[in-house]
This record gives sequence, structure tokens and C-alpha cells, in this order.
Amino acid sequence: MGKILKILLFPLTLIMFLTSLSFDVRADEVRLHGSTTVQKRVMEPGKDALEKTTGIKLILIGNGTGNGLEDLVEGKCHASMASEELADAVASMKAATGLDAPPDIKGNTITSDVIKVIVHPSNPVTKLSKEQLKGLHSGKITNWKEVGGADMPVIVVTSHLGSATKKVFQKTIMDGEPYSREAIEVETTRKEVDTVNFFPEGIGAVSQGFISLPGNKEKVKVVETVEISRPLMLITKGSPSPDVKKVLDFFTGEGKQYIKE
Repeated sequence: MGKILKILLFPLTLIMFLTSLSFDVRADEVRLHGSTTVQKRVMEPGKDALEKTTGIKLILIGNGTGNGLEDLVEGKCHASMASEELADAVASMKAATGLDAPPDIKGNTITSDVIKVIVHPSNPVTKLSKEQLKGLHSGKITNWKEVGGADMPVIVVTSHLGSATKKVFQKTIMDGEPYSREAIEVETTRKEVDTVNFFPEGIGAVSQGFISLPGNKEKVKVVETVEISRPLMLITKGSPSPDVKKVLDFFTGEGKQYIKE
């Protein structure tokens, strides 16, 4: 009976063993999880050129800065993509998962990004102050006529809780205050753009890189505000591995030309 059980369990054991090896099966493969802003603005535009130049195959999973950092800590990727300060990313992961970042965690900045406030193209408002933005997104200002717009209710659109863009905006513009209870929360930045395009009353805040994507410029209007910037980086445990360093060197060197503005 024991021999039969061993025979039956062998295929399952083999599959589990092979699965555990799959992460490190290719020495020239670099897995990056995390910020969709880094994914769409930096990694995807330069992916083909990077792979041709370095021979490295990029595997990209855009699941948000916090989730990407969690994956890094759990050993599911070689580096995590982040679109906020390292300390903020670590604090967010701790609050969401209870996980502590390893003491040797390191942020490797590639470039910076600007967050833009977007409204429907038909909205006559062209400029908003920090206080007005705070009031609109927190729900204290509920009608566009209060900031020089048409007489219509405000519909706030924002990304999911793991979004670094949302956290940076909430920290920088809203001084940490919560979003309006009526805010529409969507899964991706692309959906945020599409949702603001759908509602004439809508307002959101997204990376400049997403607005520059084909078809998006016509969907929304950018409102003039105070500058909201943040770093775009790869987070590593300790110094970057040789292959991750090649990725960093490429995008801070000749690969700069592929980064979406």
C-alpha cells in the first residue's frame, strides 16, 4: 500500500518541484511586478529594444506598487516596479499585509513622473487650486459651480487601493484625507480615463504617461494644477542582480528615448 501511494504521489511531487524551479529556470529572464505606470510608461515602450540589446526577456505583471512589493518580499519576482517614494511603498505594504520589508531593500530610480488632473472634455473648468482639488476629491465640494464650472454634481473617479498614483495624490493634495464615499473606484488607470470620459461630471488623477497613450488625449482634458510629481523606480532586495542592473542601465542610458513622456 505504501509503495502504491508513493507511485500515485510521485507525479504531484514532480509537478510541485518543477513549479518551484520555474522562477529561476531562465538566467536571462527578469520578472518585474508592480506599478502599471512604470509598466506602461517605461518597460513596455522599451521592452523590444531592451531584449534585443541585452538578451534579457522581460516578464511584466502590472498589479500595483503595493502588490508588486509584496511579491518581491515573497520571492515571486526579481524586482518590483514602484511609482512612489520607497518609504511610502514600504509603509503601504505593511499597512495592507502586515509584511515587513527586508532591511536591505533598495529603491533604484529610473525617472520621474507627473500626475495630471483630468476632467471630461466638455467641462469648462481649466484651473484648480490645491484646496479646490482637496475639496472636490474629499466630497466637501459637491457641485462644479462651486469652482467656476457648470451646475452639475461632481463625480470622483479613482484607482484601486493598491495604486501608488492614488496614494501619492491623497498624500500630496488631500493631506491624507479620505476620498469621497461616493467616489467610483476602478481597477486600472485605463479604466479611470475611460470612466472620466463617460461622465461629463467626472474628475480623476492619472500619470501623464497614460494621457499620452494613443486615443487617450481625445478622451479627457487636463486641468492646470500645482505640480504633482513622484519617482518611477525598481525596488530590489539588496543591490540589483546583474540582469536587473542591465535593465536599469538600459533605461537610464540609451533606453531613455523609449520612456513615454
